Amino acid sequence: MTRIDSTFARLQAEGRKAFVAYIMAGDPDIETSLAVMKGLPSAGVDVIELGLPFTDPMADGPTIQLAGQRALEGGMTLDKTLQMVRDFRAGDNDTPIVLMGYYNPIYSRGVDTFLAQANEAGIDGLIIVDLPPEEDDELCIPAQKAGLNFIRLATPTTDDRRLPKVLQNTSGFVYYVSITGITGAAAAEATDVGPEVARIKAKTDLPVIVGFGIRTPEASQAIASVADGCVVGSAIVGELASGKPVEEVLSFVSGLAGGAHSA
Repeated sequence: MTRIDSTFARLQAEGRKAFVAYIMAGDPDIETSLAVMKGLPSAGVDVIELGLPFTDPMADGPTIQLAGQRALEGGMTLDKTLQMVRDFRAGDNDTPIVLMGYYNPIYSRGVDTFLAQANEAGIDGLIIVDLPPEEDDELCIPAQKAGLNFIRLATPTTDDRRLPKVLQNTSGFVYYVSITGITGAAAAEATDVGPEVARIKAKTDLPVIVGFGIRTPEASQAIASVADGCVVGSAIVGELASGKPVEEVLSFVSGLAGGAHSA
């Protein structure tokens, strides 16, 4: 079992929903993003999604695109992202870390080399948004053989014909994208999300976590109430972008986590 598997098994046994937080590695700078990352578990975060900055983030809205630009302009690299994970692991060996990004930096590094380095650093899972199931031999299968979860996205356009293909090699959890379009673009509605989560859960035993369009503790609670948990990214990244101190950002995260955990 990975840390992801263990965390969801524990939450299920406790009858609690998961709260997943996304931050961009190196935004607004390495020191600040590492400080936020280290503070996330105490703020109630069950799983950390760490964004790997990339020059062409096609699935991301302006908030996360700009975060990636800031990180890259500040000198953030794949190696420095892995070092950030090592620095986090020096004080926390329990909280799962999912690296979220695009395939190009991994392909450039070489899959086998990357997977060995990710394992050594302490990464537990991958979300690579531009690798469809048809390309599973490229990274998904090697990652699972290396002991990392490969988490797949399902969307409102993933119909019943497509869903089995999306689920076939997924592990850890299923990330349900609550809206069509890019990150941060609209608000998620529990009345829309609930039936879709039920449809997915009828086809898999994996937890279903909902992301995109969640910005408040109330929304966090509402979405978590119809799923196994929720993800917040753009709203947290926006707090960092506004220049707020680490403590205020973590207080904001704590409110969101409290919403999910009260569902």
